[in-house]
Amino acid sequence: MIINYIHWNPDPEILNIFGFSIRYYGILFVGGLISCIYILGWIFKREKIPSKNLEKLSIYGMVGIMVGARLGHCLFYEPSYYLSNPLEMILPITFFPDGGIKLIGYQGLASHGGALGLLIALYFYSQKTKHSMIDIIDLIAVVAALGCGFIRLANFMNSEIIGMPTAKPWGVIFERVDNISRHPAQLYEAISYFFIFAIMMILYKKMRDRLKNGFFFGLILVLTFTARFIIEFIKENQVGFEDGMTFNMGQLLSLPYIVVGIGFIIYRLWRTKSPA
Repeated sequence: MIINYIHWNPDPEILNIFGFSIRYYGILFVGGLISCIYILGWIFKREKIPSKNLEKLSIYGMVGIMVGARLGHCLFYEPSYYLSNPLEMILPITFFPDGGIKLIGYQGLASHGGALGLLIALYFYSQKTKHSMIDIIDLIAVVAALGCGFIRLANFMNSEIIGMPTAKPWGVIFERVDNISRHPAQLYEAISYFFIFAIMMILYKKMRDRLKNGFFFGLILVLTFTARFIIEFIKENQVGFEDGMTFNMGQLLSLPYIVVGIGFIIYRLWRTKSPA
């Protein structure tokens, strides 16, 4: 039987205007954030939270995600390089041995770092607005998986975070990488996250009066990082030092989030009382 695999080779750059590059990754990353903010606007109205709080949350959240995701990649995956080149952590450039400099954008963002950065940002948001920390992380949790799904679509457009070789008919040949048919792991993860987002929205609409006090936060941690842990088994390792590990860095970093999530679900189900 002849299998016609999907050949994938889009240019990550949509267009370049006077040296300014517009890429699929940036469009999808920002598109995911905007989509989450739009739905949060509806949630804030439903919860009767002032709209000015959403403006502050958007700023705090975007900064926290970007900084956390960038530092997470640099320190979790390539610490030796970036600790030797600290400016490249915070500036979208690379330095060449001959003294040259090239603008390359922020190549490398880690979702685990982004999650941690967001939590830190939400703490400062909570202090600024007096909006309960436990309440705001619950509301963010409802939409979080939607943004994660957009990011994985962006990875697919970049032909990065690829899967292992496969003979399945839906295998994808990422021509920018090699000529081997591989699992489209980015799409597996994106679909998982969109499905999780649907679950969170249904639970929020139907059971918000009973599910509070951190339940949604715990649930999103368990669902997203469990999905990440499982799908990592069919991904190629991102950095060389992972090759001899039983579990790769993505899986090891997922475990603490899963444990914390389970703890929140158990504790908050116990604390949350059903209405009389």
